[in-house]
Amino acid sequence: MEATPLWRGANVLYKGQTYANAALSGAVLRAAYKLYGWTSSPPPAEALADLQQRLEDLMEADWKYARAGYYPMRELFSSPLLKHGRQLPRIAREAPKIARRKKTRAYDELPPEIDRSKYPKYYLRTFHWQTDGWFSARSAELYDATVEVLFGGTGDMMRRMAIPPLVDGVRDVARPSILDVACGTGGFLSQLKTALPGASLYGLDLSEAYLDHARDRHGDAAHFIWGNAEALPFADGSFDAVSCVFTFHELPRAVRPRVMAELARVVRPGGRVVVNDSAQLVESRKIAFFLERFPDVYHEPYYRNYLEDDLEPIVEGAGLTLLSSAPFAVSKVVVGEKPRTH
Repeated sequence: MEATPLWRGANVLYKGQTYANAALSGAVLRAAYKLYGWTSSPPPAEALADLQQRLEDLMEADWKYARAGYYPMRELFSSPLLKHGRQLPRIAREAPKIARRKKTRAYDELPPEIDRSKYPKYYLRTFHWQTDGWFSARSAELYDATVEVLFGGTGDMMRRMAIPPLVDGVRDVARPSILDVACGTGGFLSQLKTALPGASLYGLDLSEAYLDHARDRHGDAAHFIWGNAEALPFADGSFDAVSCVFTFHELPRAVRPRVMAELARVVRPGGRVVVNDSAQLVESRKIAFFLERFPDVYHEPYYRNYLEDDLEPIVEGAGLTLLSSAPFAVSKVVVGEKPRTH
């Protein structure tokens, strides 16, 4: 497409917004580190340069996909930190609790009223050291803003990278049905709704509190179901496409293949499974400095083995044909297709 002055100006504005979000997020994180005495050695210059280039590449891909019509251009100008800015004071008030929990390794500090028998043992943790883990409305209300701070304002951008392969996979379906597994607060489904307004959207999660938040967010525009990704409550081939965003790194190694097998089971022959998750060393070893320090700061108990438990063979092990795998900043998008029956 021709880069007219109007488009060039819009692109400058978009990049300026992205850098502003990154600067604000960085300032918040540096303040937290200083306040609570958290230390980290400075990154190698090569790793920092590669991370900067990955941000540039992410912006280029995001801009390209929007201009190609995969999602509305307005999505690029929905500044996440402005959108969630009202939550920043609440996050600041949570910081002392997070710091104490990190210092005392209080990974099991969960609301006493929850029925622990309903959940896998690996789920019963204060992931990210956040108050209540996944088990309260307060946690759900703060989640999206917290993620944007941790990702330097690029969380929504990285999630959008899962949209193009989903859109391409359902182009010939008049009203596609798409399931987002471990949907959390419904953030990715909000983005997908703008890209595929005619789709029937479904979200599944283990957290009742997060599902309540997602229902409030979407109203009747999506359907939300409580359930475990290891045993999806749907018949074989129920959906035209299935997505799963930022979940596999929070699963134990033995659980990942079981969840992938379930994603493959509930998608129709010829349908796609799109996994958007953290980068791994197989394609992102140049930024290993940042990836390997992530679980030291934020409680991510299964992340270290995730870094070397490559998603690509897990996709193929579930009987899917691997179509693509590509890094985007500190994330990656892996796309599999279920073989058609003959």
